[in-house]
Amino acid sequence: MDPLPAAALLSRALAERRARVAVVGLGYAGLPLAEAFVAAGFPVLGHDVDEGKVGSLRQGRSYLGHVPDGRVAALLATGRFEATTDAARLASADAVIVCVPTPLSEALEPDLSDVVAATGSVAAGLHRGMLVVLSSTTYPGTTDELLRPILEESGLKAGQDFFLAYSPEREDPGNRDFGTSAIPRVVGGVDPVSGRLAVELFAAAVRQVVPVSSAEAAEACKVLENTYRAVNIALVNELKILYDRMGIDVWEVIEAAKTKPFGFQPFYPGPGWGGHCIPIDPFYLAWAGRKHGCPTRFVELAGEINTAMPAYVVGRLADALNDRGKPLKGSRVALLGMAYKRDVDDVRESPGLVLLELLRRKGAEVTYHDPHVPRVAAGRHGPGLESAALTADWLAAQDAVLIVTDHSAYDWPWVAGHAALIVDTRNATRGVEPRGHIVSA
Repeated sequence: MDPLPAAALLSRALAERRARVAVVGLGYAGLPLAEAFVAAGFPVLGHDVDEGKVGSLRQGRSYLGHVPDGRVAALLATGRFEATTDAARLASADAVIVCVPTPLSEALEPDLSDVVAATGSVAAGLHRGMLVVLSSTTYPGTTDELLRPILEESGLKAGQDFFLAYSPEREDPGNRDFGTSAIPRVVGGVDPVSGRLAVELFAAAVRQVVPVSSAEAAEACKVLENTYRAVNIALVNELKILYDRMGIDVWEVIEAAKTKPFGFQPFYPGPGWGGHCIPIDPFYLAWAGRKHGCPTRFVELAGEINTAMPAYVVGRLADALNDRGKPLKGSRVALLGMAYKRDVDDVRESPGLVLLELLRRKGAEVTYHDPHVPRVAAGRHGPGLESAALTADWLAAQDAVLIVTDHSAYDWPWVAGHAALIVDTRNATRGVEPRGHIVSA
């Protein structure tokens, strides 16, 4: 069958908002994306294998800290959104967007098992004229080399019977200035017709679409964006260690440098890196580089530096305790903040989890407080832990308070007024008069 009639029918359905859009994976990227398409007037089917998430959505409750319940209730009130765990329902969609996690294996290699599973579910209901778009972070070549063969096992051919593209998510949870519809969307197809249809799909829901020549170019764009950030974060982390030994305040240096109106963009040091993208993408790119016989030494070095930062922070904490005549083993250490960044509840790849594990290994008595993370589940970082109540007595009882995440909810002068020793990885206490001592880490 000539693909043009199928493409024309889908194009018309997209223009008239009749096309049913399915979003597979209702996490930090998928749920806001489903919202955007509902707001644009499309009927949307949200699919997730997590029964808890689907159950919460059906009851009008959110499981994401930066998405209030009211937004979920408003989503349901439109009558255009439905959440399901039934993968067979995907066959009813005209366009399917896959937004599932793409973590690293223990060997720091791409783990695309969720993408493979989701693609298999889509393939089971694949039909002529369907558009499939991968949105998960991955390495260049994934859409064409991994998704296409799985989908074509149905007997249908990409670019002829169905259409296939890649458009990376660019979510920034907690960012009030840039929601899903306000962030430009990069789109690339495995063929020109697929690319054009994917552009038409996203153009209906976001303000700006940036077409590129291929799915590989779109995939490469995503890993470039986050590898750029990872490399620059590694640079300031390394300079922090150097400047500390030289007696120079790296935070003062960055503030001065960013007054240059051209040629400089400020990045800031911290206790490590976190979130689903920045700690993942460089390793995906490095793996792809090795696969093609081209080691990415610069990228891998940045990964090594950022991954080593929690150990550096623990060393600074141990030195600060030692200066007060206390060994780290047996000391009471409180972590302020567990989320990977300010004002979100996302603990994916958070340096707070690594710090918790390292401190436990060294025999410290560790507690934490985070207004956005009430509990840390048991996992590779150790047994589960509940967030402690942030009280003056709790702070005063600690041998050291380690600032991991500078949530805006924290009253830093109050914290400093009750803690005997603060180790600050975020420059949160700059200009604050402490009761005890403050050490930069």
